[in-house]
Amino acid sequence: MINEIKSNSYSVFFDKQLKALEDFLSNNDYSKIFILTDRNTTEYCLPVLTKTLPDLADYDLIEIDPGEENKNIDFCIGIWKMLLDFGADRKSLMINLGGGVVTDIGGFAASTFKRGIDFIQLPTTLLSQVDASVGGKTGIDMDGVKNIIGTFTQPKAVFINSAFLATLADKQVVSGFAEMVKHGLIYDKDYFEKLKSVDLEQISDSFIVRSVEIKNDVVTKDPTEKGLRKILNFGHTIGHAIESYSLSHDSFPLLHGEAIAIGMISEAYLSHRVKGFTLEELNETTAYILRLFPKYTFSESIYDKLFSYMLNDKKNTNGNIGFALLEQIGVCTFDIYVQKELIFEALDYYRTLN
Repeated sequence: MINEIKSNSYSVFFDKQLKALEDFLSNNDYSKIFILTDRNTTEYCLPVLTKTLPDLADYDLIEIDPGEENKNIDFCIGIWKMLLDFGADRKSLMINLGGGVVTDIGGFAASTFKRGIDFIQLPTTLLSQVDASVGGKTGIDMDGVKNIIGTFTQPKAVFINSAFLATLADKQVVSGFAEMVKHGLIYDKDYFEKLKSVDLEQISDSFIVRSVEIKNDVVTKDPTEKGLRKILNFGHTIGHAIESYSLSHDSFPLLHGEAIAIGMISEAYLSHRVKGFTLEELNETTAYILRLFPKYTFSESIYDKLFSYMLNDKKNTNGNIGFALLEQIGVCTFDIYVQKELIFEALDYYRTLN
């Protein structure tokens, strides 16, 4: 059975047989097809794709190294050069087969090559299925700042096949679950309550569909992040700073969801201090996220470094650091500007939790 969610200009298909992808390719006369992967998705996910769609044989493969640290202009230049070498023209198609790094950089490379070629997203991680593949944001990192270079460019379609999740390590699944928790916290209290009873080893398709519905609803109303879409940044102002720090300083950097979990706890505290998020809701949210994600240990000595990352965040205005904060579980507001001292207080809150 194929489920379809329609956005402003494209559809998200939930399809384990990828019949919708087969129909898409047969109904569009592309001059060339390129598949972008990283080394992991070449090994584990490309065979799933080619086995499911044996007629998809005439394509050129472009492979990058895995990891957020490689989502940069150097690897993007490498993709552009490969497209040139393979003779890509403006009637070519890029299929981005991978997690958020592949869908982000692949979308950016496609949206800028020859002023834009078509691309579709085949997200293979839970994180990319519920977040990175939906909404038309493309991007790369620069100087440790996440997604600071990018475009708003919609894919032609998104195809979600939960069979790809079987290729993931448990840690990757939990990382993706952080974004699902965020969706409940900012938009749907009932969904948040249901997530609390989920066995992470058996996340049903219905939960993935609901997360995509939430994100799609928000993005459809505000495709270029002028207003409502900013609520999707809950947990990300502090979370991205933690993630950037970890990428630069840790031998085994935090995954995106692990960093966002820290951000959500810290920003839930800010919500309590600034927007009336109750102490009961703060305690409930904190306890649940800590149950999913182990504490990350850091000291007060890195606060200024984290703050410098936050100052470079895309959501800032006139040097003021902007947050999306919770008024209650399921209700989020945006464009809330918080002073440095209170941000440090929120970091203290996380750091001193048991």
